[in-house]
Amino acid sequence: MKKSKRGRYLIIAVVLSSIILMGCNAVSKPGNIAAHSDSTGLLYELPKPGNLNKVEMQRLHDACSHWFDSALGNTVFNGGLLVAQKGNIIFEKYKGTMHLDQQDTITDATPFHLASVSKTFTAMAVLDLWQQKKISLDDEFSKYFSAFNYPGVTIRNLLDHRSGLPNYVYFLENTGWNIQQKATNRDVLNELISKKNILKDIRTPDTHFSYCNTNYALLALLIEKITGLPYPQYIQQHFFEPLNMTHTYVLTLADSGKVPPSYDWRGREMNLNFLDFVYGDKDIYSTPRDLLKWDRFLSSGLLFTAETLNQAYTGYSNEKPGIRNYGLGWRLNIYDNHKKMIYHNGWWHGNNSVFIRLLDEDVTIIAVNNRFTRATYHANQLANIFASYFAPADEETEQAIADSSKSESQDSTKKKNHTPEKKH
Repeated sequence: MKKSKRGRYLIIAVVLSSIILMGCNAVSKPGNIAAHSDSTGLLYELPKPGNLNKVEMQRLHDACSHWFDSALGNTVFNGGLLVAQKGNIIFEKYKGTMHLDQQDTITDATPFHLASVSKTFTAMAVLDLWQQKKISLDDEFSKYFSAFNYPGVTIRNLLDHRSGLPNYVYFLENTGWNIQQKATNRDVLNELISKKNILKDIRTPDTHFSYCNTNYALLALLIEKITGLPYPQYIQQHFFEPLNMTHTYVLTLADSGKVPPSYDWRGREMNLNFLDFVYGDKDIYSTPRDLLKWDRFLSSGLLFTAETLNQAYTGYSNEKPGIRNYGLGWRLNIYDNHKKMIYHNGWWHGNNSVFIRLLDEDVTIIAVNNRFTRATYHANQLANIFASYFAPADEETEQAIADSSKSESQDSTKKKNHTPEKKH
């Protein structure tokens, strides 16, 4: 009788231990030391900001303030700039109104279209699936979409822009797409497959770097295929909600009537068009403060392992000399002094964005605006406030920025009073 009771107690103890372990594993991630779940799902507790000397913080603040006034203050910049170190906001300033003809002052809660900075979320979502061993980066895309008739194109090729695929922001209209009909990611895939015989600029995969928004539109479809959720819902549940990014969302048709406007440099409003609902390469709206949470998360060890981040921050295109390279969802400037700037810029309609991460100094530089100006991209100058990244003589010029943007531009919808719009 005693043995029977002892046996039952042992079984109960084993079952309870298993339940506890299962509960822990449900929220356990690589390096996860501060994540928990509640009735709404997984929540991440980001590390507290690191210690900074108050005198040094003031010096940095004054330097950033001077730069803002001199570089952006007298331009048509209409947005916000945030600079942080070790998670501490050193400088933050907003300029203008969301609607140029209204009094809705831009604040830290005003969302802006991130344009291609959105690619960082898509890339890290794919890398998380790889980290979970649900995919291999060297799987061909056709493994998941059997009708995809571009042999040799791998997931890695899509991430690092070495797929050789043509850019949908050009080819959709060139193949006769009705610009009165809103295109979707599935439309991009179907047109690639069905119109391959008339598409131009198809090249052998993994032979050279060619920035192409098609790559990330397809990666969004891959995320949907693997997770069984629409991309906007998955990104919301997997990143935005757990990180309390309360002012961040992916554009959907339901939002089309309420999204903030954007303007060209003259102040003329630029309307949404048939390309605006293809996501993965763009379509995330956010704020500088929410992006700072994204930055802190990437460095926290709560989800991504060192191996995963190394994959993301390694340059894969070395066929041309120079400081610029591209990792998996991230642009890289690798300077002669071995300093590395990890970043992504964005440009869609009148929206510009900059998201810079200086890992050596634990610095984050974020700029967003909705009235086109190249001045936004000079936010990289702020890196030299924290360390010697490049000499003034070596700084990217206006022409260098334009050349870098050229392959990332969206030049469609020129008909019927449409004006060229660019993106990078």
